[in-house]
Amino acid sequence: MTTRRYLLELAYCGTAYAGWQRQPNALSVEETVDTALSTMLGAPIKLVGCGRTDAGVHASDYAAHFDFDGALPPRLLGRLNRYLPVDIALRGLYLVPEELHARFSATGRAYAYHLNLEKDPFRPDTVAWVPALGALDYDRMQEAASLLLDYGAFAPFCKTNSDAYTMNCTLTESRWEFGERALTYHISANRFLRGMVRLIVGMCLRVGEGKLALDEVRRALDGQQRLPRPWSAPASGLYLTRVSYPDRTYWQRVP
Repeated sequence: MTTRRYLLELAYCGTAYAGWQRQPNALSVEETVDTALSTMLGAPIKLVGCGRTDAGVHASDYAAHFDFDGALPPRLLGRLNRYLPVDIALRGLYLVPEELHARFSATGRAYAYHLNLEKDPFRPDTVAWVPALGALDYDRMQEAASLLLDYGAFAPFCKTNSDAYTMNCTLTESRWEFGERALTYHISANRFLRGMVRLIVGMCLRVGEGKLALDEVRRALDGQQRLPRPWSAPASGLYLTRVSYPDRTYWQRVP
């Protein structure tokens, strides 16, 4: 039988996992879903994800493709959801063109970072809370977020020892949404560097506290150098919220 390519849409709470990508000594989302698919299909399955998420990071919209040359069993998606743990949910399964690649065909991604200003005992692992956070100047935080839209390279916001081939990213959104007791940072781009969003959130919070000047951020971006005392915000508040593909005309939903 001809090998066919399928794409899974899924969501997951990343608290219990060492990120999306398979790890030699820790449980990942990729390994968990690979195992479920391999069990249901009776053949080894290797998913290819749309990108990496770090340990403790969540996704409300994630995509991964796999190849399979057999007939899919009926009601596969529902059976997989019953098999998988409660912190992983499969949203859709599609037969897609063989040239579609979950990572390299994606044209855009969006993240949201959720931060509570007071302790929430009901969501300690899915919304960030920073106990030592001081008073915040929201105008300066918004200015820091908007400043990023003037740049096309983001070396100051990339984890050290990254294997990225370029620091270039095209940002289309970078803004804060301020509520009475909660803040949300929204960012969209064609691609992201490793650890980029959490480092940006950390920068904005330090600017808001008055611990980092906007001029220091500009100098770091102009020179593509690390910020003084960079800080990565906690993983618990970060969500991958959208993965975009250019043309879904030929995607066929699998019941």
